[in-house]
Amino acid sequence: MINLLILIISLGILILGADLIIKQSEKIAIKFNFSEYLIGATLIAFGTSLPEMAASISASIHKHPQLAVSNIIGSNFLNISLVLGMVLLLAKGGIKPNRDFFVKDSSWALFPVLFFIAVALDNQINRIVAISLLLLMFGYILFLIRYDKTSLDLDIEDIEDIEDNFNWIKITFFLIVGFIMVIKGADYTVISASNLAKSLGVSEWAIGVLLVAFGTSLPELVVSIIAAIKGKADMAIGNVIGSNMANITVALGLAALAHPIKMNFSKYSFDIALMVIATFMLVFITANKMYSKPAGISLLSMLIIFLNHLFLIQH
Repeated sequence: MINLLILIISLGILILGADLIIKQSEKIAIKFNFSEYLIGATLIAFGTSLPEMAASISASIHKHPQLAVSNIIGSNFLNISLVLGMVLLLAKGGIKPNRDFFVKDSSWALFPVLFFIAVALDNQINRIVAISLLLLMFGYILFLIRYDKTSLDLDIEDIEDIEDNFNWIKITFFLIVGFIMVIKGADYTVISASNLAKSLGVSEWAIGVLLVAFGTSLPELVVSIIAAIKGKADMAIGNVIGSNMANITVALGLAALAHPIKMNFSKYSFDIALMVIATFMLVFITANKMYSKPAGISLLSMLIIFLNHLFLIQH
């Protein structure tokens, strides 16, 4: 019971720390007048992916490769099935993005997934692969910055308010506090999750792919739903695509850089396959501009299949 309590508290600290970082990042991005998508796909995506990054890196350092990988697999699947599914269901006035996500972005979300499958065949992710993953994210960021031609739609009053209240010292302080909360929260999340798995006789993979992944995906869920309700579709979808990119390239890359990951990936082929299918569904939805409630329901139905599978393998 104590491990479950520590897990819940640790996840809470993770999410609060990520929220601090997100808010300060938004202020910096708005000051420099980036587009909503660029904010969503980079600063907010990195901010909401910090829990996954911290948890996976900590799990790798503590030699829990199953937790390190399952957290990322579960988070990417939940970002599409749960987060994007809820965004499509709750978006104010339907989703009418200003950006062509298929042409510019969804294919980028597919690259790291296919790359992951290729390297997983060797049942290890070494430091050379880790560096390649990080370079892939670097290439995506350069692509976004180079082709980001849309300015952020802000009123003059909002711009003046940001200029008047912008304080680098205050922002830096809150960023540091946020990072400390995320890092320490991640450590205790991994330790308590591992202990919980042992005490319940449940595999570390199951705990990571569901409990830890759901907890670390909460920032994406909250931020994207709020953005969707406010009619900021580009920011909401950008957060999902950017977070999934960051999870595999940066979170997994840094985790493998900290400690090479060796495990039998074929044992978890069903969960990995669902993540791949969900990613192809993301590409299909953006290609056909199916930003509708039926598409949201279809994504959520995949989540039911996923939960049913986890229930069956534990019984």
